[in-house]
Amino acid sequence: QAHDEKELYKKLCEIDWTAIFDLNATFATHATTHSEIFTHSKYASLVMKDAIADTFRKKFDKRPNVDPEMPDVSINLHIAKHTCTVSLDSSGDSLHKRGYKSDAVTAPMNEVLAAGLILLSDWNKISNFHDPMCGSGTILIEAALIAYNIPSNIFRERFGFEGWKDFDPKLWETIKEASLDKETNYYGKITGSDNFQKAVRISRTNIDNALMHDNIKVTNSDFFETEITPGTFVMFNPPYGERIDLGVNDFYEKVGTTLKHNYQGCTIWLISSDIENMKLIGLKPNHKIKVMNGELECSFRKFEVYEGSQKAKQ
Repeated sequence: QAHDEKELYKKLCEIDWTAIFDLNATFATHATTHSEIFTHSKYASLVMKDAIADTFRKKFDKRPNVDPEMPDVSINLHIAKHTCTVSLDSSGDSLHKRGYKSDAVTAPMNEVLAAGLILLSDWNKISNFHDPMCGSGTILIEAALIAYNIPSNIFRERFGFEGWKDFDPKLWETIKEASLDKETNYYGKITGSDNFQKAVRISRTNIDNALMHDNIKVTNSDFFETEITPGTFVMFNPPYGERIDLGVNDFYEKVGTTLKHNYQGCTIWLISSDIENMKLIGLKPNHKIKVMNGELECSFRKFEVYEGSQKAKQ
């Protein structure tokens, strides 16, 4: 509890920061405030920075350096009225940054969203998986990680907890090796395609970064001119706004026609923020889920496209 700046500083100085990280480590402080007393989060963060620096200076006559961009240790302060909560950031960079994406197309899908959509879809991890508008390859890579039971952040160079004084590198390596031992077999095919050669090149680079070049194949082909093998599980995030060459209405109508004729016997999941225009696909969704893509409200919809006469009934 703290009722003013001096009390906050005093309470923060009572923490033995020298037991948490070393003098030669860099650190950064971040604060959020919901208080009539502490109205400026940057000032609260500065008070915590001073308390940490003074704690080290009192013991060593030196203080660790601040690195706001890539600190070894990141400390968070949350203030709600008089209650102050101090926490260490164990993650570092946001966990959606898996470490495999070195390049991206315009408006790439967040890795965590892609993984979440795959899990929501209840893909059986047996059937073939295809993304016909694969962009940066995010959905494909996340599908492969799930199919082979590979830890999603295995490619991250560093986690926040690695800067802590009690971090045990040998134990961490043992934990990583144990998690990789749980890798499973997947006997289907994971494929993607995109109409733009640049997207294909970017997705292949990201797939290589994820060490999935033998597990995921991407081709340069037009969604509207490609037929897919029946039984394939399809998931894609179509372009929107200025990224659509056709008018929006024509685009979704053409998507629907293509699904009916070229994707017979397939299960299809599609996410879009163009919720009203999704009706123009002309297929009744078997399932609809409201999701958020950043600040965009989207609809994630399942379509079963039947073969032959069953398709006509649909």
